[in-house]
Amino acid sequence: MNKVKSTNDLELKDRLVAVNRVTKVTKGGRTFSFSAIVVVGNEDGIVGWGLGKAGEVTAAIAKGTEAAKKNLIKVPVLNGTIPHEQLAKFGGAQVYIQPASKGTGVKAGGAMRAVLESVGVTDVLAKSKGSSNPHNLVKATIAALGELRDAHAVAQNRGISLDKVFNG
Repeated sequence: MNKVKSTNDLELKDRLVAVNRVTKVTKGGRTFSFSAIVVVGNEDGIVGWGLGKAGEVTAAIAKGTEAAKKNLIKVPVLNGTIPHEQLAKFGGAQVYIQPASKGTGVKAGGAMRAVLESVGVTDVLAKSKGSSNPHNLVKATIAALGELRDAHAVAQNRGISLDKVFNG
């Protein structure tokens, strides 16, 4: 997983994935608070997620955005799609993403769609299995994107030329 070091020169856009109202019941009554899952990305290969909790929705979203900016990763995006298919799991959520031809669009559900669009992928096929919990779906999708490698990274890792990666 390629961590991004500085966020100063990045123009990040945030997307709200889910807001959850949490109730704490005490002797004096009920106390409501909110948790928000936010995904940020520059739509050019950088994405991160964050969870914010606060007494108001706007404050929870702001905290989530700040948390998301602290754990950004770099994802290889080639011609609007991903370099290869990838399977990842987090908790009860399992995600499968695969490259698609130009013009396909982002074929993905809710939480996965927000992550894939934030990273800048325009053509991809995705499927989620198991839990539809947005927390785990976002984490599994980020894990799958973090495991992607492009041909240049593979060649550098193996210490061979780029031609040998493709021709064996």
